[in-house]
Amino acid sequence: MDPLDSGMRYSPRAPDPEWDTSIQFLPASDSKKLEKKRVGKVGIAIIVVILAAVIALIIGLVVWHFQYRRAQKVRKIYSGSMRITNQMFQEDYENPNSTAFRNLAFQVEKQLKSIYSKTAPLSKYYMGSTVQALSEGGGANEHSVTVYYLSEFNVPEEQAEAVDKAMTSRLQVSDSRGGRIGRRPVNTLQFEDIVSGAVDARMVRTTLKNRHRYSYHTHKGRTGTLESPGFPDTPYPSNLYAEWELRADVGNRIKLEFVNFNLENDCGKDFMKVYDSLVAIEQRVMAEKCGYYAPNEPLTFISSGNVMLVTLVTNEERNFPGFRAQFSQVPQEDIVCGGQLMGLKGTFTSPNYPSYYPPVMKCSWDIKVPEGKYVKVQFNKFLMTEPGQANKQCLKDSLEINKTRLCGSKLQNTVIPSTSNTMTLTFISDQSYVDRGFSATYEAFDPSDPCPAKFKCANNICINLSLKCDGWNDCGDNSDEKNCQCEDSQISCKNSLCKPKFWQCDGVNDCGDNTDEDNCGGCKPDEFTCRNERCISAKKACDGKDDCGDGTDELGCTRNSVLPCTEYTYKCKDNKCISKKSPECDGEKDCEDGSDEANCQCGTLEFVPRKSRIVGGDAALEGEWPWQVSLHVKGQGHVCGASVINNRWLVTAAHCVQDDVKVKYSQPQTWEAYLGLHVQQKPSQNTLQRNLKQIIPHPQYNSYTFDNDIALMELDAPVPLSQYIWPICLPPSTYDFPAGESVWITGWGATREGGSGAIVLQKAEVRIINSTVCNQLMGGQITSRMMCAGVLKGGVDACQGDSGGPLSYKDSNNRQYLAGVVSWGDGCARRNKPGIYTRVTEFRAWIKEKTGV
Repeated sequence: MDPLDSGMRYSPRAPDPEWDTSIQFLPASDSKKLEKKRVGKVGIAIIVVILAAVIALIIGLVVWHFQYRRAQKVRKIYSGSMRITNQMFQEDYENPNSTAFRNLAFQVEKQLKSIYSKTAPLSKYYMGSTVQALSEGGGANEHSVTVYYLSEFNVPEEQAEAVDKAMTSRLQVSDSRGGRIGRRPVNTLQFEDIVSGAVDARMVRTTLKNRHRYSYHTHKGRTGTLESPGFPDTPYPSNLYAEWELRADVGNRIKLEFVNFNLENDCGKDFMKVYDSLVAIEQRVMAEKCGYYAPNEPLTFISSGNVMLVTLVTNEERNFPGFRAQFSQVPQEDIVCGGQLMGLKGTFTSPNYPSYYPPVMKCSWDIKVPEGKYVKVQFNKFLMTEPGQANKQCLKDSLEINKTRLCGSKLQNTVIPSTSNTMTLTFISDQSYVDRGFSATYEAFDPSDPCPAKFKCANNICINLSLKCDGWNDCGDNSDEKNCQCEDSQISCKNSLCKPKFWQCDGVNDCGDNTDEDNCGGCKPDEFTCRNERCISAKKACDGKDDCGDGTDELGCTRNSVLPCTEYTYKCKDNKCISKKSPECDGEKDCEDGSDEANCQCGTLEFVPRKSRIVGGDAALEGEWPWQVSLHVKGQGHVCGASVINNRWLVTAAHCVQDDVKVKYSQPQTWEAYLGLHVQQKPSQNTLQRNLKQIIPHPQYNSYTFDNDIALMELDAPVPLSQYIWPICLPPSTYDFPAGESVWITGWGATREGGSGAIVLQKAEVRIINSTVCNQLMGGQITSRMMCAGVLKGGVDACQGDSGGPLSYKDSNNRQYLAGVVSWGDGCARRNKPGIYTRVTEFRAWIKEKTGV
């Protein structure tokens, strides 16, 4: 019996097919004989009542038995493993169809039944067990056998908690000598290291009808491949449960590296799990993953022993490409960490960094610097989180320093000093859930002057003195902005912070206590500020009337209504204008003709972007920005970026297509467009190259001010759309991108000012800057056709070679819009110098006129 596949154990008997309910009985021919046997009317009535009562009782009992009793019971599946110490492992044990496997499995199942029968909460509800796999024992007794099993119980709801407790208590009793646990007489199997717990309920859903099971054994020098069903030709099936058993030779570990990984971005629907086991034991789960990962973002796992289990579960909707992974074996002794570190400075990492560290690891580093010096350790990366782990206690995976345990994900750039010339760090990982670990540097310092010619933050980080009291949190703990005397060029916040003067009255609460937004004129606190700068009573907003005169007091209201058309209202295809602020592609039909939900196959991402920088930053993921285009001048390589808006048209910057003395950039034959490109000079199978049919720069483009800096390009042939080539949505002219909102810039431009272009596509998260503030910072050069975005602290920006690329904005429905086009800037990533972008909403009508998009 396979408890995962078992269903109802009985069902009501079906009616006899030979019984015809339409047959009628004819009256008897001798009515007199019947009269002699007739019973009195009272007797008949009594009999009928008795029969009716009996029938009602029977029906009630049947209904109670089949409905109420059954409804109060739940099917519980538990997985477990244990080591059999009085058995030697045989090669035949790898084959579940072998006689040796079946014989040992029979003994295990019989003995499990005996164990459960002696445990009060379990004996009544036990249904059966199945042995799933056998492996080498490992541990102190490496000649033993580890058995992996599933047990099924039919449990009343009120007893479920008691059964859970009994099953997770390991069913073990120590002997009086304090020796092995769970010993049995010599003529039975001897068990130890019993682990048991409930199987993830999502894995035993009755809807999982599509089941697959695979088993592989890798050997020295061999690499195997496993793929989700259908990969890469078709998406994985619906309602799927698949598992892959992976084995290595004794004395080795399994290394599993995902080459491709693309699942639905909700682990409650589709998910993959990796176990340090051959059965799905939650106490041995190493990771649960969903969403998208790319080859340049390592998704690699290493087991603690010579076995591993991979599982994939999907629901009934939204199937994705799936995954491909490679597995191999690595000797146990190759996975090492810890040791002695000497000298004035150095680096060290957790095992297998930047991939996931193995479970069941313990290692220590002893750092020693010259006498008279102290040691400080700084974490460049620190990722050691686990579901259910309290970061304050760090009872599971942790790094111990100075008798303090560290875990979590908020210790990046944290510095920890010693009070002597030595320091010891101990890394521990338990049997479940692994993470990427840490990367750290250590350095000797003079205890009398820990930050020579620099400011020492409260967290022991050293920063340049010029960064103190400049309005920016450079330390990370804000200690550089405390106890400051504000200068005339700064705002004196009520909370004692100092902020740049140009942030005053920009609509953003920069002080944190709104000091910078006090006494800014404009409308009173009880008034609504219209976009045309009129002030109306706040009570008139969303009252169904256009009190502002431009309709902005009715935008974004809960009630959607038809308004007179203005530059701020959304116009449906039937020329009616509605009050909803951003009705396009939000899943609701707001226009009577449904035009707000037409052409919505754009701007979708199935994975979440990670934070990084273009200037001095990290690479994007392959397929993460499928609308990004690389524009090459033939024979010269990448020059500008562009964005896909449908299968034939691109949007770029007008300044990219202006002729100079040497090159006719305005001519289509000068260019070739690469769509789906990730690495320059290395097109993949996902990359398509197209020539151009025509180029349409905006007729009012000003080459001196960069005003109206936008252009359109038509490809010479349409491209097939895919997850690597996909259009970004164009925002309606009414779309508002408020200051402070996060946006993303992408491109292959220079990674520092004056530097060379990037090889791998770069990305950066920045925020939209208030136009008034931006205009002050940029010397009055900002027009209404421009928008500003960046990090005023500096260090993050677009740069040369990013021109024409997208400024992408993600709305609350995870749909991406082309908010801007990379246009110009004052240098790259300078402090208080944001990037300037062409505001796409100002050109929506022109784009539609020229392209039909």
